[in-house]
Amino acid sequence: MAKTPAAHVQAGEREVRISSPDRVIYEATDRTPEVTKLMVAEFFATVGDPLMRALRDRPTALERWPDGWREGMKLATGPTDKEGDGFYQKRTPKGAPDYLEEVEITFPSGRKAREICPTEPAIPVWCAQMGALTFHPWPVRSADVDHPDELRIDLDPQPGTDFADAVRVAGVARETLEEFGLRGFVKTSGNRGVHIYVRIRPEWTFEDLRHAAIGFGRELERRDGGVTTAWWKEERGERIFVDFNQNNRDRTIASAYSLRPKPGAPVSTPLTWDELADLKDPRELNLFTVPDFLADGDRWAEIDDEAYDLTPLLELWEKLPGGELNFPPDYPKMPGEPPRVQPSKKVASHWDEEGNRIGDK
Repeated sequence: MAKTPAAHVQAGEREVRISSPDRVIYEATDRTPEVTKLMVAEFFATVGDPLMRALRDRPTALERWPDGWREGMKLATGPTDKEGDGFYQKRTPKGAPDYLEEVEITFPSGRKAREICPTEPAIPVWCAQMGALTFHPWPVRSADVDHPDELRIDLDPQPGTDFADAVRVAGVARETLEEFGLRGFVKTSGNRGVHIYVRIRPEWTFEDLRHAAIGFGRELERRDGGVTTAWWKEERGERIFVDFNQNNRDRTIASAYSLRPKPGAPVSTPLTWDELADLKDPRELNLFTVPDFLADGDRWAEIDDEAYDLTPLLELWEKLPGGELNFPPDYPKMPGEPPRVQPSKKVASHWDEEGNRIGDK
């Protein structure tokens, strides 16, 4: 069979070459036709300006699925995992075009890397050529990669809860933010969750950002019994988890207008608060429907208009009880962190402050 000629997609002022344009990236579902590689590239070109509002000047990791995504495929858990069908690309891929810009970032380990820093619409389209579906930008800009300008509130449904529960909690979060003089911008996660972003002045560290997220999460727990900040899954119950650790260095959330590796090519889509309240099924927002949805304008068009003071949420961190919470397992042991031991295992053994077992009771 003859190889399909490469296609070209106009993105801003550049034309981007797309090889194997008819490769199937998403199979057809009962509500959507199949999606090809060319269609993914064209989608990113179509949503170029709103997508760049989420990515511009931000260090960005790529979630790549070079052969497309199918039910049952898995994302690699790390660089040594050879069984994954998709993987995270944190360093700039080889063969990047000369117009691609990079920025140096520092991982929690202290190691450094050069990461993609999108500056124009052609970059996401070129990333689609490389099999990227989801963009994972840091909450910083290239001018200052150590001081975040964005608080991210990740509302993650736990077993026994669903999207409707996340929407309800998002409404409580909106009211709470407004009481503290903050404006939140909301989007679907592209799956069952809800994300709320708040622009802040780049005056605080990642540690401050994480503490603000914990403080805010605890205030939501106080107001709504269906919310939890419990790090250990066995303690969360049937509640919406506020994933505070998504505000750590090198922890990222799928950007606005990213595709997600789920059936039907769903899109993480910004909404007005009224639109979120009315939305019953986030799968309605996908590669086929979002371009028309955007005809009414980007719901996050005003997100950069004002940057807020993080102090009110840091005061919640100081005021509300609970203290420090666990960091992700790949992080070095952090000051004041409780032992990294599941509560159910603590009962059976003694543990030192580093989380090492020192004997059975």
